[in-house]
Amino acid sequence: MFAYLTISVFPAALLVAAANDIYEFKIPNWISIILVCAFPVAGMAVGAAPHVILEGLLIGAGALAVGFALFAGRIVGGGDAKLLAAITPWIGVGALGAFLLYTAIAGLVLAMVMGAFRTLPVLPIYARAPWLIELHGRTKDLPYAVALGAGGLLSFSQTPFFQLVFGG
Repeated sequence: MFAYLTISVFPAALLVAAANDIYEFKIPNWISIILVCAFPVAGMAVGAAPHVILEGLLIGAGALAVGFALFAGRIVGGGDAKLLAAITPWIGVGALGAFLLYTAIAGLVLAMVMGAFRTLPVLPIYARAPWLIELHGRTKDLPYAVALGAGGLLSFSQTPFFQLVFGG
């Protein structure tokens, strides 16, 4: 039972991060911190070998370096870079390719949907949801946690922890 609870942190955190990024264009640090702190706990709870946990932490460190480079190049925001680094330990080496592919596809779909949404006029009903007005008006920004979350959720069944708990 504890294994189910600990691995449920991953999809829950991704959903909260995506919703918060849509709503505020921010990914709170506590989401990334929870993902990083819960990773080794979940690993122990599901019975992962120590090298699997260490491998995940090393992948996360590499992703953090890549994320910082993307942030320095003004390609992604700081929250996106930290979220990427917090997601990748959970993904593992085996599912990393699928995660990156799903994230890229979700990012493309997100960009197309947001582009179409932003070509529409601002509707009077948006006044009841100020976050929609901001989402409509920030034409150079994408809430990329949506794409990162989609990539993580779509590749979750291929991750080492998921497979240890549910088989695969």
